[in-house]
Amino acid sequence: MSEAKIPQATAPTGGAGLSERQVRVRSMIQALGMLPVLILLALGFHQLAEQGFLTAQNIPIVLQQAAINTVLGAGMTFVILTGGIDLSVGSILAASAMAALIASLIPDWGWLGVPAALLTGLGFGLINGALVAFAKLPPFIVTLGSLTAVRGLARLMGEDTTVFNPDLPFAFIGNATIPLGVGFGIPVLAVIALLVILLSWYVLRRTVLGVWIYAVGGNPAAARLSGIKVWMILLFVYATSGLLAGLGGVMSAARLFAANGLQLGQSYELDAIAAVILGGTSFVGGIGTIWGTLIGALIIAVLSNGLTLVGVSDIWQFIIKGLVIIGAVALDRVRLQGSART
Repeated sequence: MSEAKIPQATAPTGGAGLSERQVRVRSMIQALGMLPVLILLALGFHQLAEQGFLTAQNIPIVLQQAAINTVLGAGMTFVILTGGIDLSVGSILAASAMAALIASLIPDWGWLGVPAALLTGLGFGLINGALVAFAKLPPFIVTLGSLTAVRGLARLMGEDTTVFNPDLPFAFIGNATIPLGVGFGIPVLAVIALLVILLSWYVLRRTVLGVWIYAVGGNPAAARLSGIKVWMILLFVYATSGLLAGLGGVMSAARLFAANGLQLGQSYELDAIAAVILGGTSFVGGIGTIWGTLIGALIIAVLSNGLTLVGVSDIWQFIIKGLVIIGAVALDRVRLQGSART
């Protein structure tokens, strides 16, 4: 009888024939995401702006600029995780800001502007969600229609003029700063954005609802067969996106003491989508983190602020932002090809 051959030991491998070291390196890269890019951009602009970027005066400005996009991006993350899209957040923000300003002009009841804006955003989000969940309409078409229709409603609310309130009772939301040391403080807008990120992280990573959201994005049919009420998840994510757009409306109104249905929130949806995709959330759904969205929003704010500091014109800033969005989508394709869905 011939002796049985003993298989030779081989180096442990991960998925797709990768060595254990390669798996660890890939895991580390995925965990870091776009954080190294953010750091390099900040350091680069600090040098180009002659040490004027990473300063106690400029950092709060960057955080303030990133705050509203972070809030919108958080809502967009919920939607994109299910494989959907919400193109209406900029228009909803404008309508919510108009509602906030109009309600704030009621004598002795100015604080009604905050719930008015939140309810306005929530209402439009629920309409989007109902059309996607029950009418089975494509999210792109639904929210593209909402982008135009809600923008028109925002203009009607203010009779196509800018609404001002110099005595806005909640103006501190957009302009106050929490001091942390000599010459340095964190804007209240940034604190609100961070609280939204923390709450979103808790929902997505520490609740059953979060598991269901990822499941629906990963495979809606399998999620439905496993007993998950897909319609409920879709309604929730679009309502969340609308509510956070309403919060963005409060933040914008508080920052500007004014709202305009035509101009406010223009192209905000593109910045929010770019932040989400830059942060590692996949357009096909089921993959992504809320912390990645925060990094993506900071990258966009650093780009805007840094390009302004170094004297780049508005025209070129639009071109660069557009290229960033295209690059984000390309990066999403690379991520999908280079890693298996988990």
